[in-house]
Amino acid sequence: MPKNTKRYFYSCDLKDNAELIAEYKAYHEVGGVPKEVIKSIRDAGIIHMQISLTGNRMFMVMEVDDTFDPDKKAQMDAQNPAVQDWEKLMWKFQQALPWANKGEKWVPLETVFDLKEH
Repeated sequence: MPKNTKRYFYSCDLKDNAELIAEYKAYHEVGGVPKEVIKSIRDAGIIHMQISLTGNRMFMVMEVDDTFDPDKKAQMDAQNPAVQDWEKLMWKFQQALPWANKGEKWVPLETVFDLKEH
C-alpha cells in the first residue's frame, strides 16, 4: 500500500434472492455504475474500492488518500443527485445488517487481526 493511504472495511447484505443478486452484480459490471457516481468516489479521496460477495453478504474495501473523510463523503453524497439516485436504486437490492444502526447501510468492520503487527 502506498504511503499516506488508509484502508476502510465495510459490510452490507443483499436481499437473499438470486434474481436480485444477479441484477445487483450486473449493475456493478464495467460501465454499469454511472460516471457521476464513479467521479464522486474518486473526488472524495478514494483511490481504490472493491466489493466482494459471499452468498448475500458483501464486503467492501476502500483504499483512501489523506484527503478522505467519511463525514465529508457523506455530506458530498447527500448533495449529489446522481449519487442519491444510485443509492435509492441500490437499496432495492440491499438490506441492513441486523446490528446496523437505523439508516446505516454499510457497517464498518472491526479489524481483529493484522499480520503486519505480529
